[in-house]
Amino acid sequence: MEMVTRMVADRPVGIFSRTTCCMSHTIKTLISGFGANPTVYELDKVPYGGQIERALQQMGCKPSVPVVFIGQQLIGGPNQVMSLQVKNQLVPLLIRAGAIWQNNFLI
Repeated sequence: MEMVTRMVADRPVGIFSRTTCCMSHTIKTLISGFGANPTVYELDKVPYGGQIERALQQMGCKPSVPVVFIGQQLIGGPNQVMSLQVKNQLVPLLIRAGAIWQNNFLI
């Protein structure tokens, strides 16, 4: 878990993903569509990807990808991210984390 914490430190948005996962692609596209530039860790390509995935599971992330951190806070997987989007809470989170600018959106 310490490794995951270090990886998302000082990053407005961190996404743990797998290149072959369609939900990972969907979540990356959603967040990037707001103008954010997330740091993406493709667990099937990074060193120690298996260890990172196990750490995410220990943190309660099931499934283990995609997992989104915004402002170093664990948001969760696709269900949690989409729920925030439907409630119009995703953009304010991205703004507070410094991932996007407020003046681009009417809140």
